[in-house]
Formats: sequence, C-alpha cells, structure tokens
Amino acid sequence: MPSYKAPTKDLRFVLHDVLKVDELYASLPAFEDVSPDLIDAIIEQGAKFCEDVVAPLNESGDEEGCHWSAEGVTTPAGFADAYQQYVAGGWPALAADPEHGGQGMPNALGLCMNELTGTANWAWSMYPGLSHGAIKTLEEHGSDEQKERYLTRLVSGEWTGTMCLTEPHCGTDLGLLRTKAIRNSDGSFSLHGTKIFISAGEHDMAENIVHIVIARIEGAPEGTKGISLFVVPKVNVNEDGTLGERNAVHCASIESKMGIKGSATCVMNFDGARGYLIGPENRGLNCMFTFMNAARLGTAVQGLCHAELAYQGAFNYARERLAMRSLTGPKNPDGPADPILVHPDVRRMLLTQRAIAEGSRAFLLYLAVQGDLIRAGTEEQAKQADNLMALLTPIAKAFVTELGFEAANHGVQVLGGHGYIREWGMEQIVRDARIALLYEGTTGVQAMDLIGRKILGSGGKLLMDFTAQVDAFCQQEHPAAAQAWIDQVAQYKDEWLTLSLQIGEKAMSNADEAGAASVDYLMYSGYIVLAYFWAQIASVAAQLLSDPSRSADSDYLRAKLMTAEFYFKRLLPRAQGHRLAIEGGAEPLMQMPEELFAVAQ
Repeated sequence: MPSYKAPTKDLRFVLHDVLKVDELYASLPAFEDVSPDLIDAIIEQGAKFCEDVVAPLNESGDEEGCHWSAEGVTTPAGFADAYQQYVAGGWPALAADPEHGGQGMPNALGLCMNELTGTANWAWSMYPGLSHGAIKTLEEHGSDEQKERYLTRLVSGEWTGTMCLTEPHCGTDLGLLRTKAIRNSDGSFSLHGTKIFISAGEHDMAENIVHIVIARIEGAPEGTKGISLFVVPKVNVNEDGTLGERNAVHCASIESKMGIKGSATCVMNFDGARGYLIGPENRGLNCMFTFMNAARLGTAVQGLCHAELAYQGAFNYARERLAMRSLTGPKNPDGPADPILVHPDVRRMLLTQRAIAEGSRAFLLYLAVQGDLIRAGTEEQAKQADNLMALLTPIAKAFVTELGFEAANHGVQVLGGHGYIREWGMEQIVRDARIALLYEGTTGVQAMDLIGRKILGSGGKLLMDFTAQVDAFCQQEHPAAAQAWIDQVAQYKDEWLTLSLQIGEKAMSNADEAGAASVDYLMYSGYIVLAYFWAQIASVAAQLLSDPSRSADSDYLRAKLMTAEFYFKRLLPRAQGHRLAIEGGAEPLMQMPEELFAVAQ
C-alpha cells in the first residue's frame, strides 16, 4: 500500500491563494475568527492524525474485512481504537453548529478533513462520514425534541448515523419502496421492512447508531408522493438522554464486496422498530435530499482521494523502477537502465492523475465554500451559492468519481505487473474506487439530474448563473503566462451554452434525445468546469511567481503551470469527443428492437 503523505501545501494553496477564503471568512460574522493560522494548524494536525493513525490501517482493514455475528458486526483490528482517538480529538464536531456542541468551523475545513481521512483510509472514513448527512438532516428538518435527543451525541461522534434508502427490489426508484410505518398511540411509528447496502449500518465503533430511514405510512399514496422520513435509533433513547432497551432493528448480514472491505455494508431488518417522523408526512423525499446532497459531495471527495493516493504510489514507484533507456539518450548512465519516469507514456499517466487530483481539489473546496455562504452569507449570497451547488453537485459527484477511477487504473498500469499484485496496494485502490461511480446515484442518474432538472428544468438559468461567473473571471486581467488558457475557457463557455440549447431543442420533439446525450453532456461539462479551476490555479501561480515573498514556492508554482498546460493540451480536448457523441443523437441508441439485442448470443 502506498505510504500516504497528506498534501497540506496544496490544501493551503487552494484555500488561501486560489479561493481566497481568508478575505471571505473575515467578511462573514460566523467565521470572522477563522484566521489563516488557525486554518493551517487544523490542516496540519488533521494530516498528522491521518498519516500516523488512519493510514496504517488501510491495507490491514482490506485484508481482514468486517465480521458478522448474530450479536453484531466487528470492524477490522484497530478501526474502533482509531475512531475513539478521532472523537477524542474533536474531529467529528469540527464544522458542526456550536448550538449542538460543534466547533463552528467552515465547511471547507470539514471537507479538508474528509479528504485527509478518506485518502488515508476510505473504508474507515465512511463510519464518521455518514454521520455528517444525518446531522444536516436533523439540523434542517428535525423537531426541537429530536435535535436535543440526537444531535449533541452525533456531533460529538459518540454516536454515528446512517442513511437507509435502498431495498432488495428497488434502488434508484425509491417510489417502489415497501418498508411501512404503522402509527403508535404515543405518536411514534413502528417500522417494518428490509433495507440493503446500508454503509455503517452496524459496527462496534460507537454505542449507538442513528438511522435516517424512508418508509411509507399506512394509507399513504403510492410512489414518491407517499414517502416519509424517520429517525430510528439502534438503541432507544430515554427522555433524560440515557440509553434504554435495544430497538427492533438488526443487521441480518453484511455484503461480500469488491472493495471498501473494512466498511460494513449491511442488510438491515426493521421488525417493528420504533421510529419518529422527521418533517411533514409524505414529504420524506424532500427532506432526504438534504442527506443525499451531502452524501453526493462526500462521494465526489472519494474520487479525489483515490486519484491522490494512486498518484502518490505511482510516482514513488516510477522514480525508483529502472526499465529501458530514454528515447533521447540515457538519463541514468551509471545504472543498467533509466527510471521509468523518463518515458513519455508513464509521464502521461502520472500527469493525468495529478491534473485530476489537484483540479478536483480546487473544484470540491469551491463547493464547500458555497456551503459556507449558504450557511453564513447574506440572503443574496446564500441564494446564489445554492444555485451554484444545485448545478455543480451532480457534475462533482459523477465526473470526479469517473476520473478518480481512471486515475486509480493508471496507478496499476504504471506499476505494470506489480500493480496487479496485492502487496503493492494499487489494486486495492481500484477496487475501493469502483463503488464511487455507483452509490449515491450512478453516473447515469447524476447525468439525468443535470440535464433534466438542472439544465432543462431551470430553462438554462442555473447554467447561465455559473457561466456568468466564468465570464467575469475571463474578463479580468491575467498574467500573460496564463492568458491562452483563459481564452480557451471563454471559448468553451460559449460552446457549452450553445450545445445546451441544441439539446433542449431536440428534446422538445423527442425526450430520448436528453437521455441519450446525458452522460456525454455531464462529462463534457465536467471537463469545462475543471478547466475553469485549472485556469484559476494557473493565473494565481503565474502571479505568485513574480512575488519575491513567495520565492521559496517557485518550484511548486512552476509545477502548477506545467500541470495546467498538460490539462489544457491533453485532457480538455476530450470534451470535443463528448460533444461529437452528443451530436450523434438518440437514434443509434434507440433504433435497435429489443429482440435484436439477443441475436449475437
């Protein structure tokens, strides 16, 4: 397994120099005490914890996996102890509301910590990671009594949370759910049903697990209009806050999976479990989107994490492994061969990984900052940030995980045959990364959300709001070293708007045109969005290279410009392939009759 080194310098660069959070937070009363020194100290301490405590459990956790018994689920050796250290360090409460025991730090710092824990050990990070969505759901939709009963201990990390949606017969189409809720005389409900694929549904890391569950109240309408949302604790909580008897919710089994084996993926049976309604009846799906959107951004972080870890492992191998000679003459004349780092194709893979990781980091931290504006900005700032997140969240979830999986595959390829062997850890990254393209809505589901609800559903307004921001950036004065890339972003921005209009016009006469275009449209959009962030990175790096006070960073900044050039010349052109595929239309996908699909079998 690659030895993880936290990218603290890059986190600081993105936050302070690219996103300029120091100026932003100073203008927001809720974060005016969040100084640059405080940000840096939190990042450094988080990095130390992840490098020293969490990362060493990544390979062993994958080897051992979780253990199921009728009494419960045991996590891999060391997981529970690491979690207790995590709680003792106050990390679960970092970005939570002080009203419920949180430290009130910005979401951007919370995302930094999510990246650090996730890259160190994604399977371990899922246990505290699911709690964030449960906390946000209860903060926004829970009653005062529910907040008092559950939030403080969820925020502290004493308890963890889950999201219980999927059932054996339905995944994405939640309107088909069968879990039912029966009213009790005291106002609570008894839940009956089975949920599957429940991450962290049962484990030995916390004394209680708070399940956020969707179900249909008896007599409610069929389909999504009859879905309600409930909080269902593993152990019932007494009125004085103490733990009572065990609730009637149990883990029937855990899945045998391709990857993330240290994370317990559970089948959960609700056999009359006592639950409490969150929000209005039959409005559960609306409330649940609070959790789902938080989870989608969290899953996007997974793509970044695997790209970063695969890059670190591949780079360290490439500079040590000797094989053949450089095409332009020996670079290691005293040795039997040159390091494979000299070969163009190896560099292509390494730079692809690096461009994905560093560009995605800026993109996702930008989204976290939008979350800070929603939370603490003016009404106008919050509305604009909410619109931006609505548009960009499906792109982040799908595009960054697709590219993260690509980067993980490059990690195996750079190592060659050794990459296929378990002891190097690169194949684990591929196995762990694959699920990110599936849960919290597959790439296809995110693509339909983007094209259907966010682009066509808003009449293009959400896209125009974002492209106006892009246009304003392009109109600013930039260093000559970055101007060519700024110009490319401006051109792609115009093409993006035109292409979106063309898809909308075709979809008016044939709705399948939107579905046929959707995934290519999302990937096309993703490459342009990442180009926008690479253009910002390049502009800032070029400016800082002329700043004498930053002379110590000159090599780091030069590397940024070179990676930006690679992105614009070798990765951004992929967008044109997606555009051409979109222009191919729906007919090549839809013309074949169903019976002909079986002809070749």
